[in-house]
Amino acid sequence: MRDGFQGERQLVLPPMVVHQMEEDRLLSALHITDIGYYPSASFHEIHRQSGVGQYVFIYCVKGYGWYEIEGQHYDIRPNQYFIIPMGTPHDYGAANEEPWTIYWIHFKGLLASCYADQAATPKEIRPELHSRIANRQNLFEEIFRTLQRGFTLENLSFASSLFHYYLGSLRYIHQYRDATREGETVTDATDAQQVVAALIHYMEENKEKHLTMEMLSRYSGYSASHMSLLFRRQTGMAPMAYFNKLKMDEACYLLVHTDMKVNQICHKLGIDDSYYFSRLFSKVVGMSPRAYRSVSKDRRE
Repeated sequence: MRDGFQGERQLVLPPMVVHQMEEDRLLSALHITDIGYYPSASFHEIHRQSGVGQYVFIYCVKGYGWYEIEGQHYDIRPNQYFIIPMGTPHDYGAANEEPWTIYWIHFKGLLASCYADQAATPKEIRPELHSRIANRQNLFEEIFRTLQRGFTLENLSFASSLFHYYLGSLRYIHQYRDATREGETVTDATDAQQVVAALIHYMEENKEKHLTMEMLSRYSGYSASHMSLLFRRQTGMAPMAYFNKLKMDEACYLLVHTDMKVNQICHKLGIDDSYYFSRLFSKVVGMSPRAYRSVSKDRRE
Protein backbone atom coordinates (compact mmCIF):
# COMPACT_ATOMS: atom_id res chain seq x y z
CA MET A 1 0.00 0.00 0.00
CA ARG A 2 1.36 3.41 -0.90
CA ASP A 3 1.52 6.28 1.62
CA GLY A 4 -1.85 7.98 1.29
CA PHE A 5 -4.28 8.72 -1.52
CA GLN A 6 -5.19 12.08 -2.98
CA GLY A 7 -8.26 13.30 -1.10
CA GLU A 8 -8.25 10.53 1.51
CA ARG A 9 -9.65 10.89 5.04
CA GLN A 10 -9.22 8.55 7.96
CA LEU A 11 -9.40 8.37 11.74
CA VAL A 12 -7.81 5.72 13.98
CA LEU A 13 -9.12 5.77 17.51
CA PRO A 14 -6.40 5.49 20.20
CA PRO A 15 -6.17 2.18 22.13
CA MET A 16 -7.10 3.99 25.35
CA VAL A 17 -10.36 5.21 23.77
CA VAL A 18 -11.13 1.75 22.36
CA HIS A 19 -10.61 0.24 25.81
CA GLN A 20 -12.97 2.86 27.28
CA MET A 21 -15.66 1.88 24.76
CA GLU A 22 -15.21 -1.82 25.51
CA GLU A 23 -15.91 -1.12 29.20
CA ASP A 24 -18.94 1.13 28.61
CA ARG A 25 -22.40 -0.45 28.88
CA LEU A 26 -23.74 1.20 25.71
CA LEU A 27 -20.60 1.33 23.58
CA SER A 28 -19.56 -2.26 24.29
CA ALA A 29 -22.49 -3.35 22.10
CA LEU A 30 -21.11 -1.68 18.94
CA HIS A 31 -18.25 0.73 18.39
CA ILE A 32 -15.93 1.95 15.65
CA THR A 33 -12.16 1.61 15.99
CA ASP A 34 -11.10 2.99 12.57
CA ILE A 35 -12.96 4.83 9.83
CA GLY A 36 -12.01 6.32 6.48
CA TYR A 37 -12.61 7.17 2.86
CA TYR A 38 -10.16 6.38 0.03
CA PRO A 39 -10.89 7.88 -3.42
CA SER A 40 -9.40 6.22 -6.52
CA ALA A 41 -7.10 4.19 -4.29
CA SER A 42 -4.40 3.12 -6.75
CA PHE A 43 -2.12 0.34 -5.46
CA HIS A 44 -4.25 -0.11 -2.35
CA GLU A 45 -3.59 -3.65 -1.17
CA ILE A 46 -3.79 -5.27 2.27
CA HIS A 47 -2.65 -8.74 3.37
CA ARG A 48 -3.49 -9.99 6.87
CA GLN A 49 -2.46 -13.59 7.43
CA SER A 50 -3.92 -13.69 10.94
CA GLY A 51 -6.89 -11.44 10.34
CA VAL A 52 -7.57 -8.45 12.58
CA GLY A 53 -9.34 -7.93 15.91
CA GLN A 54 -12.32 -6.12 14.36
CA TYR A 55 -14.88 -6.62 11.61
CA VAL A 56 -13.79 -4.89 8.40
CA PHE A 57 -16.52 -3.13 6.42
CA ILE A 58 -15.75 -1.93 2.88
CA TYR A 59 -18.26 -0.17 0.64
CA CYS A 60 -17.22 0.42 -2.98
CA VAL A 61 -18.93 3.40 -4.62
CA LYS A 62 -16.75 3.73 -7.71
CA GLY A 63 -14.16 1.66 -9.58
CA TYR A 64 -13.25 -1.95 -8.91
CA GLY A 65 -11.45 -4.11 -6.38
CA TRP A 66 -11.22 -7.62 -4.96
CA TYR A 67 -10.89 -9.58 -1.74
CA GLU A 68 -10.10 -13.12 -0.62
CA ILE A 69 -11.23 -14.94 2.53
CA GLU A 70 -11.26 -18.63 3.41
CA GLY A 71 -9.92 -19.65 0.00
CA GLN A 72 -12.59 -17.71 -1.92
CA HIS A 73 -11.86 -14.86 -4.33
CA TYR A 74 -14.46 -12.13 -4.93
CA ASP A 75 -14.40 -9.28 -7.44
CA ILE A 76 -16.00 -6.04 -6.30
CA ARG A 77 -17.68 -3.45 -8.50
CA PRO A 78 -19.48 -0.15 -7.75
CA ASN A 79 -22.48 -0.27 -5.39
CA GLN A 80 -21.28 -3.33 -3.49
CA TYR A 81 -20.14 -3.82 0.09
CA PHE A 82 -18.79 -6.66 2.19
CA ILE A 83 -17.82 -7.31 5.82
CA ILE A 84 -14.83 -9.47 6.70
CA PRO A 85 -15.40 -11.39 9.95
CA MET A 86 -13.21 -10.61 12.92
CA GLY A 87 -10.11 -12.80 13.19
CA THR A 88 -10.46 -14.18 9.65
CA PRO A 89 -7.31 -14.18 7.46
CA HIS A 90 -7.90 -12.04 4.38
CA ASP A 91 -6.46 -10.05 1.51
CA TYR A 92 -8.02 -7.21 -0.46
CA GLY A 93 -7.07 -4.48 -2.85
CA ALA A 94 -7.95 -2.12 -5.67
CA ALA A 95 -8.03 -3.18 -9.30
CA ASN A 96 -5.08 -2.05 -11.41
CA GLU A 97 -7.40 -0.32 -13.87
CA GLU A 98 -10.15 1.87 -12.41
CA PRO A 99 -9.12 1.37 -8.76
CA TRP A 100 -11.94 1.49 -6.28
CA THR A 101 -13.22 4.42 -4.23
CA ILE A 102 -14.29 3.08 -0.84
CA TYR A 103 -15.82 3.95 2.48
CA TRP A 104 -14.35 1.68 5.15
CA ILE A 105 -14.94 1.06 8.85
CA HIS A 106 -13.37 -1.29 11.37
CA PHE A 107 -15.80 -2.11 14.19
CA LYS A 108 -16.46 -4.54 17.02
CA GLY A 109 -18.79 -5.11 19.95
CA LEU A 110 -21.22 -7.63 21.42
CA LEU A 111 -23.77 -6.97 18.65
CA ALA A 112 -21.31 -6.59 15.77
CA SER A 113 -21.87 -10.12 14.50
CA CYS A 114 -25.62 -9.45 14.15
CA TYR A 115 -24.93 -6.84 11.48
CA ALA A 116 -22.05 -8.73 9.86
CA ASP A 117 -23.98 -11.98 9.50
CA GLN A 118 -24.21 -13.13 5.84
CA ALA A 119 -22.19 -10.11 4.60
CA ALA A 120 -18.92 -11.95 4.01
CA THR A 121 -20.01 -12.30 0.36
CA PRO A 122 -20.58 -9.17 -1.77
CA LYS A 123 -23.91 -7.39 -1.23
CA GLU A 124 -25.56 -5.12 -3.81
CA ILE A 125 -26.83 -1.60 -3.19
CA ARG A 126 -28.45 -0.78 -6.51
CA PRO A 127 -29.62 2.81 -7.13
CA GLU A 128 -33.38 2.96 -7.71
CA LEU A 129 -36.25 5.33 -7.05
CA HIS A 130 -36.34 4.66 -3.27
CA SER A 131 -32.75 3.59 -2.66
CA ARG A 132 -31.70 6.48 -0.33
CA ILE A 133 -27.99 5.94 -1.02
CA ALA A 134 -27.25 9.64 -0.62
CA ASN A 135 -28.89 9.59 2.84
CA ARG A 136 -26.64 6.75 3.90
CA GLN A 137 -23.51 8.50 2.65
CA ASN A 138 -24.53 11.62 4.57
CA LEU A 139 -24.91 9.42 7.63
CA PHE A 140 -21.32 8.20 7.19
CA GLU A 141 -20.17 11.83 7.04
CA GLU A 142 -22.06 12.62 10.24
CA ILE A 143 -20.38 9.71 12.01
CA PHE A 144 -16.96 10.80 10.73
CA ARG A 145 -17.47 14.45 11.73
CA THR A 146 -18.71 13.46 15.19
CA LEU A 147 -15.59 11.40 15.88
CA GLN A 148 -13.41 14.08 14.33
CA ARG A 149 -14.68 16.60 16.89
CA GLY A 150 -13.15 14.59 19.72
CA PHE A 151 -13.44 11.32 21.63
CA THR A 152 -15.71 12.48 24.45
CA LEU A 153 -18.13 9.91 25.83
CA GLU A 154 -21.03 11.87 24.33
CA ASN A 155 -19.44 11.95 20.86
CA LEU A 156 -18.56 8.25 21.00
CA SER A 157 -22.08 7.33 22.13
CA PHE A 158 -23.73 9.43 19.42
CA ALA A 159 -21.44 7.98 16.74
CA SER A 160 -22.27 4.46 17.94
CA SER A 161 -26.00 5.19 17.80
CA LEU A 162 -25.65 6.51 14.26
CA PHE A 163 -23.59 3.47 13.31
CA HIS A 164 -26.36 1.14 14.49
CA TYR A 165 -28.66 2.94 12.05
CA TYR A 166 -26.04 2.92 9.28
CA LEU A 167 -25.50 -0.84 9.51
CA GLY A 168 -29.24 -1.41 9.93
CA SER A 169 -29.88 0.44 6.67
CA LEU A 170 -27.71 -2.19 4.97
CA ARG A 171 -28.77 -5.28 6.92
CA TYR A 172 -32.46 -4.43 6.46
CA ILE A 173 -32.16 -2.62 3.16
CA HIS A 174 -35.72 -3.24 1.94
CA GLN A 175 -37.24 -1.86 5.14
CA TYR A 176 -34.88 1.13 4.94
CA ARG A 177 -36.05 1.90 1.41
CA ASP A 178 -39.72 1.23 2.06
CA ALA A 179 -39.75 3.59 5.07
CA THR A 180 -40.06 6.64 2.79
CA ARG A 181 -42.96 5.27 0.75
CA GLU A 182 -46.52 6.27 1.46
CA GLY A 183 -48.35 3.30 0.04
CA GLU A 184 -47.84 4.26 -3.58
CA THR A 185 -47.39 1.72 -6.33
CA VAL A 186 -44.25 2.25 -8.38
CA THR A 187 -45.05 1.88 -12.06
CA ASP A 188 -42.99 2.19 -15.25
CA ALA A 189 -41.80 5.76 -15.80
CA THR A 190 -43.89 6.47 -18.91
CA ASP A 191 -44.92 9.96 -17.85
CA ALA A 192 -42.39 12.75 -18.46
CA GLN A 193 -42.64 13.99 -14.89
CA GLN A 194 -41.90 10.54 -13.52
CA VAL A 195 -38.97 10.11 -15.89
CA VAL A 196 -37.39 13.38 -14.78
CA ALA A 197 -38.08 12.66 -11.09
CA ALA A 198 -36.38 9.29 -11.46
CA LEU A 199 -33.40 10.89 -13.23
CA ILE A 200 -33.00 13.54 -10.54
CA HIS A 201 -33.10 10.87 -7.85
CA TYR A 202 -30.51 8.85 -9.78
CA MET A 203 -28.27 11.94 -9.94
CA GLU A 204 -28.72 12.53 -6.19
CA GLU A 205 -27.72 8.94 -5.48
CA ASN A 206 -24.62 9.25 -7.67
CA LYS A 207 -23.27 12.69 -6.78
CA GLU A 208 -19.94 11.09 -5.94
CA LYS A 209 -19.56 9.53 -9.37
CA HIS A 210 -18.88 10.61 -12.93
CA LEU A 211 -22.13 10.31 -14.89
CA THR A 212 -22.39 10.75 -18.64
CA MET A 213 -25.29 11.49 -20.97
CA GLU A 214 -25.06 7.91 -22.17
CA MET A 215 -25.48 6.61 -18.64
CA LEU A 216 -28.45 8.90 -17.99
CA SER A 217 -30.00 7.94 -21.30
CA ARG A 218 -29.60 4.24 -20.58
CA TYR A 219 -31.12 4.67 -17.11
CA SER A 220 -34.13 6.58 -18.44
CA GLY A 221 -34.77 4.20 -21.33
CA TYR A 222 -34.92 7.08 -23.82
CA SER A 223 -32.47 8.34 -26.40
CA ALA A 224 -30.09 11.03 -25.17
CA SER A 225 -31.76 13.73 -27.26
CA HIS A 226 -35.31 12.85 -26.17
CA MET A 227 -34.28 12.42 -22.53
CA SER A 228 -32.55 15.82 -22.63
CA LEU A 229 -35.67 17.43 -24.14
CA LEU A 230 -37.92 16.00 -21.43
CA PHE A 231 -35.48 17.09 -18.73
CA ARG A 232 -35.21 20.67 -20.03
CA ARG A 233 -38.99 21.00 -20.22
CA GLN A 234 -39.38 19.95 -16.60
CA THR A 235 -36.40 21.73 -15.02
CA GLY A 236 -35.30 24.44 -17.44
CA MET A 237 -31.79 22.99 -17.40
CA ALA A 238 -29.78 20.47 -19.37
CA PRO A 239 -29.24 17.16 -17.52
CA MET A 240 -25.47 17.54 -17.07
CA ALA A 241 -25.82 21.18 -15.97
CA TYR A 242 -28.34 20.05 -13.36
CA PHE A 243 -26.02 17.24 -12.22
CA ASN A 244 -23.10 19.65 -11.87
CA LYS A 245 -25.31 22.00 -9.85
CA LEU A 246 -26.13 19.14 -7.47
CA LYS A 247 -22.42 18.48 -7.03
CA MET A 248 -21.70 22.15 -6.37
CA ASP A 249 -24.60 22.40 -3.90
CA GLU A 250 -23.04 19.51 -1.99
CA ALA A 251 -19.63 21.18 -2.23
CA CYS A 252 -21.11 24.36 -0.72
CA TYR A 253 -22.51 22.37 2.19
CA LEU A 254 -19.20 20.61 2.84
CA LEU A 255 -17.25 23.87 2.65
CA VAL A 256 -19.47 25.47 5.29
CA HIS A 257 -20.21 22.56 7.61
CA THR A 258 -16.95 20.56 7.56
CA ASP A 259 -13.23 21.27 7.70
CA MET A 260 -12.54 19.07 4.68
CA LYS A 261 -9.88 20.47 2.38
CA VAL A 262 -10.89 21.59 -1.10
CA ASN A 263 -9.05 18.68 -2.74
CA GLN A 264 -10.83 16.24 -0.40
CA ILE A 265 -14.22 17.67 -1.34
CA CYS A 266 -13.21 17.51 -5.00
CA HIS A 267 -12.44 13.79 -4.83
CA LYS A 268 -15.49 13.02 -2.70
CA LEU A 269 -17.65 14.43 -5.50
CA GLY A 270 -16.01 12.24 -8.12
CA ILE A 271 -13.87 14.95 -9.71
CA ASP A 272 -10.22 13.96 -9.98
CA ASP A 273 -8.91 17.32 -11.24
CA SER A 274 -8.94 19.95 -8.48
CA TYR A 275 -8.37 22.77 -11.00
CA TYR A 276 -11.40 21.69 -13.01
CA PHE A 277 -13.39 21.49 -9.79
CA SER A 278 -12.44 25.05 -8.85
CA ARG A 279 -13.34 26.34 -12.32
CA LEU A 280 -16.68 24.53 -12.26
CA PHE A 281 -17.44 25.77 -8.75
CA SER A 282 -16.64 29.35 -9.73
CA LYS A 283 -18.83 29.07 -12.83
CA VAL A 284 -21.82 27.69 -10.94
CA VAL A 285 -21.50 29.57 -7.63
CA GLY A 286 -19.85 32.78 -8.79
CA MET A 287 -16.73 32.62 -6.63
CA SER A 288 -13.91 30.20 -5.82
CA PRO A 289 -14.34 27.45 -3.21
CA ARG A 290 -11.95 29.17 -0.79
CA ALA A 291 -13.69 32.50 -1.21
CA TYR A 292 -17.07 30.87 -0.61
CA ARG A 293 -15.81 29.23 2.60
CA SER A 294 -14.36 32.54 3.80
CA VAL A 295 -17.51 34.54 3.05
CA SER A 296 -19.78 31.91 4.61
CA LYS A 297 -17.60 31.79 7.73
CA ASP A 298 -17.77 35.58 8.09
CA ARG A 299 -21.57 35.48 7.82
CA ARG A 300 -21.84 32.82 10.53
CA GLU A 301 -19.60 34.68 13.00
